[in-house]
Amino acid sequence: MAGATLPEMPELPEGLDLAALERLAVDTAHEAGRFIVDERPGGLGVAQTKSSATDVVTVMDQGCEKLLRALLGAARPDDAILGEEDGATDGTSGITWVVDPIDGTVNYLYEIPAYCVSVGAVVGDPTRPGHWRPVAGAVYNPVSGEMFHARLGGGAHLVDAAGQRRRLRAGEVGTLGQALVATGFGYRAEVRRAQAAVLAELIPHIRDIRRAGSAALDLCAVAAGRVDAYYERGLNPWDLAAGWLVATEAGAVVSGLPGRPPAKELVVAAGAPLAAALGARLADLMTVAD
Repeated sequence: MAGATLPEMPELPEGLDLAALERLAVDTAHEAGRFIVDERPGGLGVAQTKSSATDVVTVMDQGCEKLLRALLGAARPDDAILGEEDGATDGTSGITWVVDPIDGTVNYLYEIPAYCVSVGAVVGDPTRPGHWRPVAGAVYNPVSGEMFHARLGGGAHLVDAAGQRRRLRAGEVGTLGQALVATGFGYRAEVRRAQAAVLAELIPHIRDIRRAGSAALDLCAVAAGRVDAYYERGLNPWDLAAGWLVATEAGAVVSGLPGRPPAKELVVAAGAPLAAALGARLADLMTVAD
């Protein structure tokens, strides 16, 4: 609802070393990313499904999350961890690590080189929209060798496979008609049907659409100016945490429905000139589609 009052964001724990959290996110994401490439078994198949028969989990998702939990737990035993596969473990430090062992699992299964490991450190309760925020994070694509990373107030950066580092800046397209927009789709048929209806109405009014298959990489693409905007319904905290920070530290706005924080109902990320217009248009289209 436009004009809604957002909850007050949680304060940082006293004495928190954000640079150290960023380094840990980078190191952990890198090690986990190498694991899912180097240890991938031949004939990888589906271990189980989640929301539908097409929402897959592989043995590598499970193994990678165990590795992430072990690495983070060894480095910071007092922190909480929330992961896609194994849920939440409690902590006492005020920091929760929100991890996605393979964001883009279907791409990984089909060997499409658009998947990543996402590792984010957050404050607050990541299960309550508007009551948490990321403070450090990394998103690593182990196939391209690209590491996106950021910490609160420190800017967003990309280190490529050759080790070259550059600061990221979101694009400045201000009109929908000139915007290249990324999106994604849910796994349940009824959800995809509604999402397709929104897209069908939106696409005549934008430059074009892209669908990569990884929410975290889409958010980083906004940060890098590779797309002008990204939106999706149905994201979970582990899809969002690290990429949200990378995007905002690159100057993008990340929000939900107008006046609301990013949440499962909608996430919109775009450069500041475009964000409000896209969010308002999507809210109108979603009302009709629903």
